[in-house]
Amino acid sequence: MRSWTRRRGRTGGGEADVRRDAFASYHPVVGFAYFVAVIAFSMLWMHPVLQAISLFGAVVYSQLLRSAKALRFNLLYMLPLLLFAALLNPAFNHAGATILFYLRSGNPVTLESLLYGAAAAVMFVTVLIWFSCYNAVMTSDKFIYLFGRLLPGLSLIFSMVLRFVPRYRNQIGRISLAQRSIGRDATQGSLVRKAQNGMRIVSIMTTWALENAIETADSMKARGYGLPRRTSFSLYRFDRRDRLALGWLAFFAAIVLTGAALGHNAIRFFPSIRMEPATPLSFIVYASYCALCLMPVGIQLVEDFKWKFIASRT
Repeated sequence: MRSWTRRRGRTGGGEADVRRDAFASYHPVVGFAYFVAVIAFSMLWMHPVLQAISLFGAVVYSQLLRSAKALRFNLLYMLPLLLFAALLNPAFNHAGATILFYLRSGNPVTLESLLYGAAAAVMFVTVLIWFSCYNAVMTSDKFIYLFGRLLPGLSLIFSMVLRFVPRYRNQIGRISLAQRSIGRDATQGSLVRKAQNGMRIVSIMTTWALENAIETADSMKARGYGLPRRTSFSLYRFDRRDRLALGWLAFFAAIVLTGAALGHNAIRFFPSIRMEPATPLSFIVYASYCALCLMPVGIQLVEDFKWKFIASRT
């Protein structure tokens, strides 16, 4: 289970090194329900413990999925964004009772605004990392399988839009590489020559895009898209493993929602910081939320253990 595979991503337009993830092999309903839960919970609650758990789970799962690429993405983009967003709020929001110091303009910098900015930054970065995991797991065929019958037009447009950017980016990279081999890339020659080469690449790309659109339309027409009572082939089957995973997901989510209903997930930043003291129920909620966020990682560890056990027996 530790092998790597070259597979198409969610948009179907490009290929990336993505680890063969055990959770991605589950039914699309399980994957979609999981990501809806963790993304919604990450946006709803700014409690520091819950935010730390969600951020940790998102980083670990993204690292499990994409390894070096995820590490580079988190360090080069997410960490600076986190620091920038955390420091931006105190510069504009001066509410709060605990004054730390005054700016040259005379506006105070408060502890409450600083912590609120940090919490908002963590929430934003956590949601972005969860969406990157969603992008790797929930491919376009899964999305169409889930919503193709309910919203056929919208699901098709949505999947094509998400497919557009990486596919066209890869294609323009191929064109640019081919033009570079004959000295006609946009980075070669004088300024005028670079502009001419760039326009040539854009022209080739436009021609390819128009031809691809015609081929796609002909292919859809030949497959009977839009005809009444049209059926579609699918390899997905909701089995016992999926029911078990969905049951555990619902169980953990129910405990977290119970904690939210009882006020254990809330925190107040203004005018002063206040949150409910930790109780045994709070730790149960934290443990359930941790189990929910690390559920794909746990599934992968179990599959790796099974694989090693089977390999050792042969």
